[in-house]
Amino acid sequence: MLLDLTDVILNEGKTAQYEILPELSVLSYRFGEFRVLDKQTGILQIENQGDQKLALWGEIELEVEFPCARCLESVSRRLLIQPELELDLKENDYIDGYYLDVDQLIHDEALLVWPERVLCRSDCKGLCVTCGQNLNKGECSCREASLDPRMAKILDIFSNYKEV
Repeated sequence: MLLDLTDVILNEGKTAQYEILPELSVLSYRFGEFRVLDKQTGILQIENQGDQKLALWGEIELEVEFPCARCLESVSRRLLIQPELELDLKENDYIDGYYLDVDQLIHDEALLVWPERVLCRSDCKGLCVTCGQNLNKGECSCREASLDPRMAKILDIFSNYKEV
């Protein structure tokens, strides 16, 4: 989404507020692609501070689909993006001529509020390391079978004394 800032850029001291609806459908980074499930109309305020500098602040909310860190099931989380930037018209990546690339701004700012780890639920059991079975949906048969027989006594200790 390109936002026309002609009026703000040409008038020093001018402040304008814009309602924006991002056009992003995917957030794509080196570590993966994440679908944008829902977008809310956001607000950006831009002020011409003179000397070819703009102050930008606002609030945009996106709902993004993440894989659970343990079982890889899809989980949706809301990201509240609140950019506060000073843009230099001579050096900025977001402004081309009189247009602000809102989608690129949101894409980059989303990383600042990116969750460290997303779980489908706090007690997620994850996947079996041998067969890949989602342990939230049921146990697998390879869990006991793959145990080294020499370790059977230690398993008995843990199953008899849960506090150990």
